[in-house]
Amino acid sequence: MPYRIHQVDWGSKDNPIRQIRERVFVFELNIPKNVEFDERDTSALHFVAYDEHGEPVATARLCQDGLLGRIAVLPEHRNRGIYTEILKFVLSNAANCGFESICINCVLDEVERFKKNGFSPCGCVFMEAGIPRQRLECSVSRCDSSPFTMVH
Repeated sequence: MPYRIHQVDWGSKDNPIRQIRERVFVFELNIPKNVEFDERDTSALHFVAYDEHGEPVATARLCQDGLLGRIAVLPEHRNRGIYTEILKFVLSNAANCGFESICINCVLDEVERFKKNGFSPCGCVFMEAGIPRQRLECSVSRCDSSPFTMVH
């Protein structure tokens, strides 16, 4: 299924971003809404993937400090390659915007997958919204998004 991915402005494309993130993170994963939507949203780069009908189906954000996150894919589009596509798009934009490295606050179940793609642990495991996480970092030039097949 072909997807189109665009960098979007938080203010003008707020609704599709919010709808996807609420459905995946707030309702499905029980992340508190006040944790999911934070002050970083206004200054971050946001990305939305659209299906062949022009419907928004996935989102991601890249904060000014290189923190990649809020990658959410609607359930009916998971395991169709969209996670890899949006990740590649964000990494390409990070390189074009001059980011030297990116990091992600990864759920522990996915740490090994990210390590296989060039990320390295940074710091201790910590809790965020009741979920244990590990911060991982990677040079933008070393990131390899091809093997990713994440579900969220």
